[in-house]
Amino acid sequence: MSFLLGENMTGGYGGADILHDCTIGVEEGEIAVVVGPNGAGKSTAMKAVFGMLNLREGRVTMKGEDITKLSPQDRVKKGMGFVPQNSNVFTSMSVEENLEMGAFIREDDILETMEQVFELFPILKDKRRQPAGELSGGQRQQVAVGRALMTKPKVLMLDEPTAGVSPIVMDELFDRIIEIARNGIAILMVEQNAKQALNIADKGYVLVQGENRYTDTGEALMQDPEVRKAFLGG
Repeated sequence: MSFLLGENMTGGYGGADILHDCTIGVEEGEIAVVVGPNGAGKSTAMKAVFGMLNLREGRVTMKGEDITKLSPQDRVKKGMGFVPQNSNVFTSMSVEENLEMGAFIREDDILETMEQVFELFPILKDKRRQPAGELSGGQRQQVAVGRALMTKPKVLMLDEPTAGVSPIVMDELFDRIIEIARNGIAILMVEQNAKQALNIADKGYVLVQGENRYTDTGEALMQDPEVRKAFLGG
């Protein structure tokens, strides 16, 4: 039983199904990566797990509890953090204010968690008073991930965390993601940079047209000749 599991999910928007019997999941302290071609339903699968999509069939469980009917807000209270691909920072607010907004569900002292975020992303400490809209794309992503960490999530869901950033920044973000997982947080992420993502993944899912085409460890998928040829550039 996975710590977080979206099982046999079928659903979409309006009358059209995008997901077809799709299953993705992750364990505590593990990095699970969802890859596949454009339009494969990767982000839709992520949104379904977070409760942003009504499923016609299938269910979502966390620690064995069925959370299929819960709203995204209630899933956050259960310990889920979600970083969308776009519009994921408040551009007019400072870095520090963005992090404070991330802790909206907490009633305890958040300063220790904020210091942990600053340890993870030292540049944010230097720019804590600066509006997030003035930061580079990579720094904004750090703010978005940091803000999600402010809820002290048990699982962190990332939708294309390295979209639009340079290869150097991508490597740095992946290093930080590994560090987060080492602290026992489950990481479930959708990623266009399939080869690099599978390199750091404990588990990988290759989706094609809303279905699981391959599911294995990240290492096994990297070695699979069919996966390499079709999705990793040979």
